[in-house]
Amino acid sequence: MLLIAYLSFLLLLTLCLGFEFSACRTGPGPGPEAGSAPATNPAFRHFQLRFYRVYFLALWSDWLQAPYLYKLYQHYGFLESQIAVLYVCGLASGVLCGLVAGWLGGRLGGPRRACLLFCACYSACCLTKLSRDYFTLLLGRALGGLSTSLLAPSFEGWYQGQHLERHDFPREWIPGTFRQAATWNHGLAVAAGFAATVLAEWLGLGPVAPFLAAVPCLLLCGALVIHTWEESPEQNGNQNLNRTLLSRSCTDGLSCLLSDRRVLLLGSVEALFESVVYIFVFLWTPVLDPHGAPLGIIFSCLMASSMLGGSLYRAASTRVQPLPLLSLAVLLAFLSLSLLCFSTLPGRESPSQSFLAFLLFEGACGLYFPAMGFLRGRVIPESRRQGVLAWLRVPLLLLACLGLLALHGSGEGLAGPRRMFLGSTGLMLAALLATAGLFTLARHDRELRLETESGAGGQQAGDCS
Repeated sequence: MLLIAYLSFLLLLTLCLGFEFSACRTGPGPGPEAGSAPATNPAFRHFQLRFYRVYFLALWSDWLQAPYLYKLYQHYGFLESQIAVLYVCGLASGVLCGLVAGWLGGRLGGPRRACLLFCACYSACCLTKLSRDYFTLLLGRALGGLSTSLLAPSFEGWYQGQHLERHDFPREWIPGTFRQAATWNHGLAVAAGFAATVLAEWLGLGPVAPFLAAVPCLLLCGALVIHTWEESPEQNGNQNLNRTLLSRSCTDGLSCLLSDRRVLLLGSVEALFESVVYIFVFLWTPVLDPHGAPLGIIFSCLMASSMLGGSLYRAASTRVQPLPLLSLAVLLAFLSLSLLCFSTLPGRESPSQSFLAFLLFEGACGLYFPAMGFLRGRVIPESRRQGVLAWLRVPLLLLACLGLLALHGSGEGLAGPRRMFLGSTGLMLAALLATAGLFTLARHDRELRLETESGAGGQQAGDCS
């Protein structure tokens, strides 16, 4: 398994670099096109780099913690059922805090202060990993969920506010920034997995080392926010207005969800698919770790596979519409989960087949998220999107928690990971049926068709960010 992991890492890394170099030579890259106004505007480039150096530090700190989370809890001697509760606590905290992330930013006085709260909470979350006390670790997971819910809204909200209000740059330049950030985000994830392996295994510092290494990165991120970022006066919003808008958004979102069949079907696909993603995050470590897999390198391989899925979307979207690509992504995810049901049979486990299925699933995720981002932007009205997404988080949370707790167990037969894979396969089958229903209903809908490659990239970046 060790050799397979390292060879896969080199192969996937080579493929990712090849795709990116090919994209740069054949068309506009992930950043502003050479010779375009954003690329030749020194004030904009300086502002963009000021955002990137802080945002990338935050993303790096987040990714650095991912490969060894399950391993750390296992290292402390907790049972699989106890680890599942820790994951559920983090998931519930992230989803519930995500519902009020925008309102919380207003309460704090703007996204800059929300960014500082992110740095403080995530640093505290990392430091709780030094403790073997279960309730301290539960608190850490709750802080981690709060932190991840603040990450994108706070940092990207600061950028958009500064871009439009303080610097008065054209709104059309925003997608290019987020498109470039999304590409670098995948690269950071791949590099973070490798760095975590070096710290935890090559240097022999143990699974807590990546979490401790994230703390100085978060402190540096917070220091840069304090010294190089300013708050827009307009963003110190009215708290009562924010609360009213949140309530109205939820009411309008529920009405939109129940009255438009396209929204309901697309929302069902999102809730089902992404609940399985949360279960997958819990499962890959206990399946591969007993066979000597280097967890950081495995994580890098998974992120590289997801990056390849995104590259496949960009290449295919010039010829194939996003709705068929979404259907393909859900089908690939269903096939990968079906394979995992066979490769995790008790007594007949096949770690190499499971690893291949995990790569296929991550590739499907890389294809799914930009396709879903485009369709979400076309199907759900912008004025009601926040409310609809808030309501979709409810079944997503319930399904993921059900998968982690009710389907989880120990014993013979359909126990442990295989039982969870069977349940996840059922959820993905339901997502596949909902996708088929959406395809039947909207296959001739010109509103859901992508006319140009540039439009795909812009819409993808705007919605996925």
